[in-house]
Amino acid sequence: MRRVEVVTADITTLAVDAIVNAANEALLGGGGVDGAIHRAAGPELRTACRALPEVRPGVRCPVGESRITKGFRLPARYVIHTVGPVYRGGDAGEPALLAACYASAMALARRHGLLEIAFPAISCGVFGYPPLAAAAVARSALARALADDVETRRLLLVAFGDDVHAALERTFAAP
Repeated sequence: MRRVEVVTADITTLAVDAIVNAANEALLGGGGVDGAIHRAAGPELRTACRALPEVRPGVRCPVGESRITKGFRLPARYVIHTVGPVYRGGDAGEPALLAACYASAMALARRHGLLEIAFPAISCGVFGYPPLAAAAVARSALARALADDVETRRLLLVAFGDDVHAALERTFAAP
């Protein structure tokens, strides 16, 4: 896919317009990439997330949706928070919810004029989504999002480990 690059990196070190955070519904930090982003951005990120309205008690961002905050102490100007599905075998609507994460994050990026976006492997950590299956969903969702998008210059798919990198590389290298 044009404008898509698979890299192994620490997403918190990337100087792009926005990094995407694989968050939880409360948006107040957690484990994995979410915790790393909160630590690197500093306490201002938690304050900004806490200021986002709850849509129901304890939920600032439902699964499949996205929210945006400044990046604070990160090299990225913004953080787009999205909540991926917990993998329950693939028959509980997970592919559609995961695709919605990518679509809603890209829509927010477009609305804010963000041209360089870095995505982690959403739901592949503690949420248990198999990397190869998640990569296929990401490819399809991003292809749809980029189909009529002439502005986005660069999308990075950021892997933290070799297994995720291999799955992304294999999926996005395919014609």
